[in-house]
Amino acid sequence: MILAGGAMLVAATAAPAIAEVRPNAGNSAGGYVTELRVPAPEFTLKDLQGKDVSLSQYRGKWVVLDFWGSWCIWCIKGFPELKENYAKYAGKLEVIGIDCGDTPGAWQDAVRKYDLPWVNLYNPMESVGVDRIYGVQGFPTKVIVTPEGYIADITVGEDPAFYTKLDALMNAD
Repeated sequence: MILAGGAMLVAATAAPAIAEVRPNAGNSAGGYVTELRVPAPEFTLKDLQGKDVSLSQYRGKWVVLDFWGSWCIWCIKGFPELKENYAKYAGKLEVIGIDCGDTPGAWQDAVRKYDLPWVNLYNPMESVGVDRIYGVQGFPTKVIVTPEGYIADITVGEDPAFYTKLDALMNAD
């Protein structure tokens, strides 16, 4: 399935994708909100303390999965705006940073260097990673997951439109 920004999603389920398009009542200019009804594939990765963290632990909250790497300049350039939105929606939104393509040491150093305040997970290079399960083809890739566990949006690259979409979804809730 091809989603926003040309990203391909490899679903962990055979259920058909359903898109729900509804009027955006929260927007005085009108328009519509499109919500993909594709379940977000479940995963478990290690955090900085070596503890297992699963996506399902955040059910009931909006989640942004941020696929990034310390080697990716656009990923790094996007951190300040992501931090602003993380603070703006504190308590309602969780960001889960998923490192891709780094050694454990480079990942840990980058999290400290850029002072990333959200959940940070390591995606080992030697396994079939979460990036492959989500069909990540470019970096950064940001996936918005609804409180019910469905993918609402996938944005590839550091695109300001991502934050417009995030605002629309967070304010329609």
